[in-house]
Amino acid sequence: MATTAELFEEPFVADEYIERLVWRTPGGGSRGGPEAFDPKRLLEEFVNHIQELQLMDERIQRKVEKLEQQCQKEAKEFAKKVQELQKSNQIKEAADIIQKLHLIAQELPFDRFSEVKSKIASKYHDLECQLIQEFTSAQRRGEISRMREVAAVLLHFKGYSHCVDVYIKQCQEGAYLRNDIFEDAAILCQRVNKQVGDIFSNPETVLAKLIQNVFEIKLQSFVKDQLEECRKSDAEQYLKNLYDLYTRTTNLSSKLMEFNLGTDKQTFLTKLIKSIFISYLENYIEVETGYLKSRSAMILQRYYDSKNHQKRSIGTGGIQDLKERIRQRTNLPLGPSIDTHGETFLSQEVVVNLLQETKQAFERCHRLSDPSDLPRNAFRIFTILVEFLCIEHIDYALETGLAGIPSSDSRNANLYFLDVVQQANTIFHLFDKQFNDHLMPLISSSPKLSECLQKKKEIIEQMEMKLDTGIDRTLNCMIGQMKHILASEQKKTDFKPEDENNVLIQYTNACVKVCAYVRKQVEKIKNSMDGKNVDTVLMELGVRFHRLIYEHLQQYSYSCMGGMLAICDVAEYRKCAKDFKIPMVLHLFDTLHALCNLLVVAPDNLKQVCSGEQLANLDKNILHSFVQLRADYRSARLARHFS
Repeated sequence: MATTAELFEEPFVADEYIERLVWRTPGGGSRGGPEAFDPKRLLEEFVNHIQELQLMDERIQRKVEKLEQQCQKEAKEFAKKVQELQKSNQIKEAADIIQKLHLIAQELPFDRFSEVKSKIASKYHDLECQLIQEFTSAQRRGEISRMREVAAVLLHFKGYSHCVDVYIKQCQEGAYLRNDIFEDAAILCQRVNKQVGDIFSNPETVLAKLIQNVFEIKLQSFVKDQLEECRKSDAEQYLKNLYDLYTRTTNLSSKLMEFNLGTDKQTFLTKLIKSIFISYLENYIEVETGYLKSRSAMILQRYYDSKNHQKRSIGTGGIQDLKERIRQRTNLPLGPSIDTHGETFLSQEVVVNLLQETKQAFERCHRLSDPSDLPRNAFRIFTILVEFLCIEHIDYALETGLAGIPSSDSRNANLYFLDVVQQANTIFHLFDKQFNDHLMPLISSSPKLSECLQKKKEIIEQMEMKLDTGIDRTLNCMIGQMKHILASEQKKTDFKPEDENNVLIQYTNACVKVCAYVRKQVEKIKNSMDGKNVDTVLMELGVRFHRLIYEHLQQYSYSCMGGMLAICDVAEYRKCAKDFKIPMVLHLFDTLHALCNLLVVAPDNLKQVCSGEQLANLDKNILHSFVQLRADYRSARLARHFS
């Protein structure tokens, strides 16, 4: 039978324990019991039970020994803790005493109490060092409560600031393990912000001192390493690094604004940032503008080199300007026009590159400029953009394009100036977009706004003047081409055939070629311009086209059949004029078509036709000039009917 705890229930009596054991054992009862008494079996049970009791005794003994050891260990630890607490308290008491003695000693005369004052000062120093050492050890062990106790004692000592310095130094150990020093600094400050209130009575001061230490030592050293290496050798990399470092520093500052750092944390953090970057920001705009100029010049030069083009000096003013005016207005041979072989010398890729460089400059300017200098700095960047994009590239292309426009009597001329117009318009839209998107926000509330708008207006007006001049000259060339076609293709016999009865009524070959040429130019104008400019140019071309045909028709004498052919030609010209989609141009050709009817109408009907709706408002001299073109005009009958 196994030994159980029930046999050892309190109060324990040995006789009763044996009696209970006997009664539990089979064969251990009296003779009168249910089972016969069995002494051997009872003896065997006693022997086994004694062995179990011995084993139980050994187990209990081992457990007792283990508990005794544990108790002794805990007693020692408790005694040590009590001793430490007592010692800690004695330190606190000693600190209070030495602090008071130190204050009193300040009032004692040195000549009489020099030895006493020296001993007090020495004890004061020793105790202060002990406290700082204790704080250092507690911080390394991570014992916040002990740190708080020691810091509270040191608060009244001169070495309290040293205690803070120790804390700041140790809490940065192992804090910068990542590749991102700014992220490390943010995580460090967040961790310390959660802890510092449990240790110091002035947590905002301690946290502010930590942040100051991070900025003035860690970040300043990092920024210097990143910038000094490329400051003189690589302006592009220097500006990129400066912008990136300044941005990341200000972003870190924004994160730190959520902490309690005292009264004016905005000013505090701004001063810290300024202390790091002041030497770089003082001459920032000089580096920026210098780099932008050299970079823009390089982009342009690389483009012209790719075209094997040596930029020429465009003469303006004086004799050169006078020659150009005379050549265009009188067609006098004052020197050949430039043959650009259809090259516009405008590149959207160049423009995008220039605008991209300027956009980055505006972004850096916005970030790195002092608010009071921002509008002025932005204006300097804008003037560089105007110089290289508007003057050195667009204006140069316009001047070259103008010089490349042939005289109006040139044959088979390449009228590519419309391509210049198209590309210049596209480029200027991009320029205007950057002006609005990136410059305006930087100058909108400053006097520089009006200066920038005025400069932009001047640039627009100069370009529009040259575009208008070029378009006008191009239209003259178009008319000149039409004149050449008419002169070479139109025959006098077209309108006064030898055999009146053998003429197929259709438009002439000259008309076919002129109309084909006109349609091609109309399409080109529509593709080269946008908005109202299309209608304006087409209106001018249409008026000149009409004048050309009007004057051309005045050169011939018309038989009856020839007049019919002229009407067919004008009908075809009118159909061509419909492509202009300009009501006034179509009206001019409608009127011209009506005038041509005077070439074929019966003499008796002349007055009726002249008083018709389309001709009634025309000057009689115009009507008469067309009637005079009839081959039968000089007959007395016709003259009588018209008069």
